[in-house]
Amino acid sequence: MTRGVRIFKRVIDVAAAATGLALTAPLIPFIAGAIVLDSPGPVFYRQRRAGMLRDGGTATNGSTDGLVSTFEMLKFRTMRPDAEKVTGAVLAAENDPRITRIGRFLRKSRLDELPQLFNVLRGEMSLVGPRPERPELLTNLAHAIPFFEERMRQVKPGITGLAQIKLSYTGRPHPGSELAPHLAELTNPFKNEETEGAEADDLRIKLLYDLAYAARLERFSTFLATDLEVILRTPLTMIRGVGR
Repeated sequence: MTRGVRIFKRVIDVAAAATGLALTAPLIPFIAGAIVLDSPGPVFYRQRRAGMLRDGGTATNGSTDGLVSTFEMLKFRTMRPDAEKVTGAVLAAENDPRITRIGRFLRKSRLDELPQLFNVLRGEMSLVGPRPERPELLTNLAHAIPFFEERMRQVKPGITGLAQIKLSYTGRPHPGSELAPHLAELTNPFKNEETEGAEADDLRIKLLYDLAYAARLERFSTFLATDLEVILRTPLTMIRGVGR
C-alpha cells in the first residue's frame, strides 16, 4: 500500500465512521431493546480479533503466533450469552442454534456490525478491508489454507469488503456469480471425504477476494474505484439481507 493510499484511506475512514455513527444513532436504542427482550444479557459483545500481519512476518508451518496484532472488536450481541461455554472458539455455522432470533436478523442485515464504527475511529479497523478472524482460529486456518495470513499484510481489517458484497455471509458464491461455475474446483480441492463441507472451503473463496483487494491498494486509482464500489454497494447488501 502506498503512502498516499494509506493517508487518503484513513481520511475516508474517519469521515465515514463519524457520519455513519451520527446517522445510525437513532437506531441504537431500538436495536438494544430488541436484543434484551429477545435474550437477556449484554447488548454489546467484545471479541478479540486479529489485525494486520506485522511487517516482515511470515507464518512458519502454518503458525501465526506473534505475527499479528490483536484488538477488541465491538458488535451487537447476536448469540446467547453462554454460546461458547462448552465449545470454545468456533466459527459460526449456517443455521447456528446459538444465534438468537433478533441476532439472525442483525447478521442478515449486517446491523450487528454498526458498533465497529468505533473501532474504525480508534484506527483498529478500516471501513473497507478483509474481515478479521479470531486469533484462536487463525493458526488452524493458516494450516488449512496456504497464505491465508497474507490477506492482512499491511491491510487493516474492515467492516465491509470486496468479499462481503460479492459473497454470502458464510462465503459461498451466489448462484449466477462469476465464481459459481468454479465452485467444485474451489471447494475440497484434494477431494478428501473427511473434509467435505469444511468451513475452510468458504474461507478459501473469501481469500481470493481479500487478496484481490490487497492488490488493488497498490495503485491510487484502483484503490479509490474499489473502495467506492464497496461503500456504495454495502447498503444494498444490507437492505437485501444477502446471506444467512
